[in-house]
This record gives sequence, structure tokens and C-alpha cells, in this order.
Amino acid sequence: MSDDLGKPPPGAAADWTVPQRWESYTPEDHATWDRLFDRQAQLLPGRVTPLFLQGLDLLRLSKPGIPDFEELSERLMKATGWQVVAVPGLVPDSVFFDHLANRRFVAGNFIRRPDQLDYLQEPDIFHDVFGHVPLLANPVFADYMQAYGRGGQRAAAAGAIDRLARLYWYTVEFGLIRAGSGLQLYGAGIVSSFSESRFALEDPSPNRIGFDLKRVMRTRYRIDDFQQTYFVIDSFEDLLDQTLNNDFGPIYAQLSEAADIGTEEVLATDHVYHRGTQDYARAKLAT
Repeated sequence: MSDDLGKPPPGAAADWTVPQRWESYTPEDHATWDRLFDRQAQLLPGRVTPLFLQGLDLLRLSKPGIPDFEELSERLMKATGWQVVAVPGLVPDSVFFDHLANRRFVAGNFIRRPDQLDYLQEPDIFHDVFGHVPLLANPVFADYMQAYGRGGQRAAAAGAIDRLARLYWYTVEFGLIRAGSGLQLYGAGIVSSFSESRFALEDPSPNRIGFDLKRVMRTRYRIDDFQQTYFVIDSFEDLLDQTLNNDFGPIYAQLSEAADIGTEEVLATDHVYHRGTQDYARAKLAT
């Protein structure tokens, strides 16, 4: 999503959707998807929440080649009432929220080049579909995503998009979930990344802190590298409960005068699962 976009590009509908044109993908495109899929499929078991793997199986995403959105949406609709719609790239915030509020997930219809396997600035079909869609087959997480879309519409009216964007970033994109005495991945930005799938759980550098709604909304984030802090939820049920049962209006008002929290900061009030060394971030700054 982005608030810096104007009218839909040529060929896009008023809601920014475009045909996926599955038949136009080249053999190289399908091979790139398969290569990305195979290495994540080997890496994620034991690291990712089992609910993600259940979604992969339910939606048959292990089938070779780039998924056909029409077939994928048919299976997803039966599971949770969601569908996947193609867009040419980033879409305006208002469009993004409207789609989520109506149980439509927007996905880029392009795939990265073979020389971009490990980093792509703009989300492509692998990030959007492999990273996000499996958990949309989980009824609780699917409800959370719809609630987020509706919350986004209210946040726009309140001038609080930045606060809500941080919630999306630290849950939907880069969230961790408690699993017994350990932690597991669920955020799409992590599970679709070969290197961050290991960094987020195993590297000593980042902080891993218990989720707190107001704390998350005050915390800045990195858009150009690994995160310096990850937030840990107890369960999808708890995340949904905090979203549905909180009136964000008073929270936005309360936070309007609150200072931002740095990406690396740890507060005395935090539930700290792991206090990071920040060695990775410091090394990057030194280069």
C-alpha cells in the first residue's frame, strides 16, 4: 500500500485490479517461483507456525508453477470467504483498505527476476501469495485481516494511517508468535525471505519483545533491511481480540503527543524474550 499514488495505471480498473494473465508467464517465471518455493519449503518447517503450513496444503500451493488466482481464490473462498485479486504493484492506502475490508487480498501479478531472488524492493507475486495467502485460509487470521482493513478506513478519517501501518508491519509482515517455550514465524515478510527466516529467530542481533498494541504503534521500523525489533504475539485469537475490542480512536488521541520509539530501543516496561546485541545493524552503519 502507499499514500503517494494517483490514478490507476492504464489497463487497471478503478479499484486498481488487473487481469492476472496467468498464460503470459514464461517458463523462466514459473521456474523462479519453483526455486523460491522449494528453498522456503525446506527451510520453514520447525521455524514457521504450523498454521502457515496447513494453509499451504489446503490451498495446494505446492503445485509446481505460479498459482492461477482464479483457482486459488476458489479454494480460499471455500475456506474463509477470501479471494486473491491481481494488481500491477503498490496501491493507494484507501484502495488497499477497501479490498481487505471486503475480504479481497491484493497481489502483484509480476515475479522477480532470477538475479533478484534474495531482495526485491517492491512486493512481487511470491511475497504476496506465498507469504500472505496461506494464513488467509485460517479463519481467525482471516478475520484479523478484514478487521485491519476496516480499521484502516477509520484510521484514514482520523489522520492516523502511520500508527496503523506500524501495526501491519510488525504483525502481518514481520510478526513472531509464541510456541510453547519458543518462538515461530508468521509474518509474510519473514516467511517469504530465505535470509530473514533465519535471522528473525536465530540471530542474536534483533530484539524480540512481547506484543503491546500501543507500543507497536509508537515504534518506527526498517524498510530497507532486517528488523532491529520483532514483536511476539501469544496467538492469532489474542491478536484478533485486541483489534476487534479496542476503540482505536482514543488510542490515536493518546498517542498523538507520544514520542516515537526507535527501532532498536528496549523499554523498562517491555516483556523481553531476547534483548538483541544490535551487532548486525551497527556493522551495517559502519560500512
